[in-house]
Amino acid sequence: MNAIHLRRHETTLLPDSKRVIVLPFIPIETQNVTTIIDRALALPEEDVAGELKSLRHEFEDRHIDIESKWLAQFEKVSQHGLTHRPLSRERKWLIGALFSGEYSLESAGLFNPSIVPHPDQGDAPEGGLRFIMSLRATGERHISSIEFRSGAIAAEGRLTFDPVSRLVTEPRILSDPTYQKRRFRIELLEMGVDEQHVQAVLAPLGDRFRRSDLDKSADACRHETHPATHELFHALDCIQWLADSNSELRFPDNLTVCERAIIPVSAIESNGIEDARFVRFVDDDATVTYYATCTAYNGQDILPELIRTDNFLRFDRVPLKGDAVQNKGMALFPRRINGRYFMLSRQDGENLFIMSSHSLHHWSSPRVILRPHAEWESVKVGNCGSPMETEAGWLVITHGVGPMRKYSIGAALLDLDDPAKVIGRLGEPLLCAEGDERNGYVPNVVYSCGSLIHGRELILPYGISDWATSVANVSLDDLLAELQANPTEC
Repeated sequence: MNAIHLRRHETTLLPDSKRVIVLPFIPIETQNVTTIIDRALALPEEDVAGELKSLRHEFEDRHIDIESKWLAQFEKVSQHGLTHRPLSRERKWLIGALFSGEYSLESAGLFNPSIVPHPDQGDAPEGGLRFIMSLRATGERHISSIEFRSGAIAAEGRLTFDPVSRLVTEPRILSDPTYQKRRFRIELLEMGVDEQHVQAVLAPLGDRFRRSDLDKSADACRHETHPATHELFHALDCIQWLADSNSELRFPDNLTVCERAIIPVSAIESNGIEDARFVRFVDDDATVTYYATCTAYNGQDILPELIRTDNFLRFDRVPLKGDAVQNKGMALFPRRINGRYFMLSRQDGENLFIMSSHSLHHWSSPRVILRPHAEWESVKVGNCGSPMETEAGWLVITHGVGPMRKYSIGAALLDLDDPAKVIGRLGEPLLCAEGDERNGYVPNVVYSCGSLIHGRELILPYGISDWATSVANVSLDDLLAELQANPTEC
């Protein structure tokens, strides 16, 4: 391993407790809610104005458009004990503020990064690359969200990060989301839905359509198709499931990358969205889409999800299905292989698996490709993000767990045409926690959710003991040579 040149960057991304958002702070008991509202309704209008002036002075510079946050909380409690008399805008804001609270997204940690090329390379340095990095931000009660940073990689591999705003905000969840007909159709056909029924529902719709228009078309198809067969009802159920499963998130265009955060919103995400593995996916028709696999967690159960975006402003999110959709650590290959999608996964908490599918959303029949081998990975082995294509094979950054729950980062090489075939595997760790890196929320851990190759350098961002994030550069030529010199079985 001494033959591999690895250089740690001096930059460390530290959690910043000052970056806060507004979340609901609503009592469980209805009586408590109505009592609080009654007190607010009893205030004279001049007292309402005075309270708001004080609140703005204290909180306005900590948030983007805080009045809209207060109004959103007002809407959530507006069915409780509110009089039918019209309320001033200021009184609505005050009532909303009474049911709001600040939440520090990254007060406990900012770690487990993945990195992808920025979709806009317009101001990239000569010979360099713009990038977006996703991070797992963890706050109160160890609830995790997804944050982002941006920056540039110079021609020689040096990284610089864009300035980080103190402000951060969550996206708007669209109540009547839009869908792209081409993608929606492909996803239905990949699910095995009858093409004739898919065409009947989608034909009246435009290239992009809203959920409300889809519902109207599906209802028309249900009532006008005779005879109404089992295949029809199955198709309509699948269309409804796919539409229901897709949530569309949208950030304002004027937000910088670091001001965007995807936070938990559903019951299955109540304990967080963990370890997003972003990948720049290039389809057979050269269409570029950014996907991320991540894990929704409610404290007991997990649900692997797929996030899709073209520009990191608008995101679609859908749960994955199939008997192999379980556990954590799913990582999508960056392109199809022989017409099929491929995914790395962790099925049993011990081994690294691979699976393929005609559908991005349905996965089954996983196969083991790596088992615990050396002492540093003798407890379990998994991936550290999506594989990267090289002339020598698919480069997979791995993680291994050894004695004292010490996490180290390794690497493996898979065959380009048959990625279930392991070409090589490092016998020793590529990266271990050293010095102060050993100290954090979970000690002795280095972990990554995605790297990228720039020139002949591997850019490897990694989490430090579930607390902070750093970056290392690795010589790609050294790493590939070491992997090719160490052929191995699984």
